Amino acid sequence: MPRKKTDIQEKEENKASIEENFARLEDIIKKLEAGDSTLEESFTCYEAGMKLVKSLSGQIDNVEKQIQILSEGDENE
Repeated sequence: MPRKKTDIQEKEENKASIEENFARLEDIIKKLEAGDSTLEESFTCYEAGMKLVKSLSGQIDNVEKQIQILSEGDENE
């Protein structure tokens, strides 16, 4: 059974930059595409990848909100 991430690991994942998380996701994808992992390892990688996708989605949403706020500020000037 895959090990659960600790709170510290999840916080580190959230602190990582978008670029770092995309690089980690790319590494996971390469490992899965290689096809030389056991089923359990593949599932663990898939699970980690899905968590990264969720984290990246939140990070991108935050950036979009910041851009929207900045754009609204420009319109008011």
